[in-house]
Amino acid sequence: MWRRGIITAVLAGGLALLLAFHSDVPNRIGNLGSLLETFLPWLGLVVLALLVVAVVRRSATALIVLLAPILIWLNLFGGQLTDKAKSGGDFTVLTHNVNAENPDPDGTARDLVKAGSDIVALEELPENQEPRYAKDLATAYPYHAVEGTVGLWSRYPLTGVRPVDIRMGWVRAMRASVSTPHGPVAVYVAHLPSVRVKVHAGFTAGQRDSAADALGDAIAAETLHSVVLLGDLNGTMNDRALASVTSQMRSTQGAVGNGMGFSWPAAFPSARIDQIMVKGIAPRSSWTLPKTGSDHLPVAARLELP
Repeated sequence: MWRRGIITAVLAGGLALLLAFHSDVPNRIGNLGSLLETFLPWLGLVVLALLVVAVVRRSATALIVLLAPILIWLNLFGGQLTDKAKSGGDFTVLTHNVNAENPDPDGTARDLVKAGSDIVALEELPENQEPRYAKDLATAYPYHAVEGTVGLWSRYPLTGVRPVDIRMGWVRAMRASVSTPHGPVAVYVAHLPSVRVKVHAGFTAGQRDSAADALGDAIAAETLHSVVLLGDLNGTMNDRALASVTSQMRSTQGAVGNGMGFSWPAAFPSARIDQIMVKGIAPRSSWTLPKTGSDHLPVAARLELP
């Protein structure tokens, strides 16, 4: 019983080290650290597989060693398995990458209106479809602004609308002040560059990382106290490369979400890359919405101003 499953025990020990010290995995080679952190919660499946092997092999050694990765995983992600939503809140925000190749933009817009949010941010908005979204959303949202391929629709007046330079050469981020009944809120909408996993290049996230740094600088320079970031960041909150943003803002999903809140791909959500983040605002609840014609799920949050 004690000698069986030694290999399983060794693998369990290695997995525990990987979970505990994931931030020490270097990014110098193919951005391996960021790639690991993007899908870090899924290592729980590896823990489960090793647990099954240990039970089948009746290995006491492996079962004891497996306690380490189990406890570390629960410490990292166990809190996300429960519903942490709180009651109350002043207004609701929603963000959705609508997909430039969305076969049903009108249906997507109708779904967003039904969600009943006060503020809606859209990313990957094709220029030739912007009038259709504007028309479909006009009744529910009398105020809207579009900068490049991102847009903001609101029940409340917008001022101070401007593009935000995230070092891409074209506009994929914007800022606006929303005059809510409870006070002004600076709302940023961003769509950071996509990332790819390539055999010879690894996790190609260099342009995204540079854009995240620029976005973080813009948010740090914001003069309003209450700030909301809505958008497709093409990265998770675990990814160290987004630290310029995540270090100064709070994820609504992590604070008051229900479950993991994975948002992409819509057919089989595997990662939370669509984010709602706040600064100077208390999140009350956060959730994902049903699938639309996009390859991303919409995500929403209920927020409370101080």
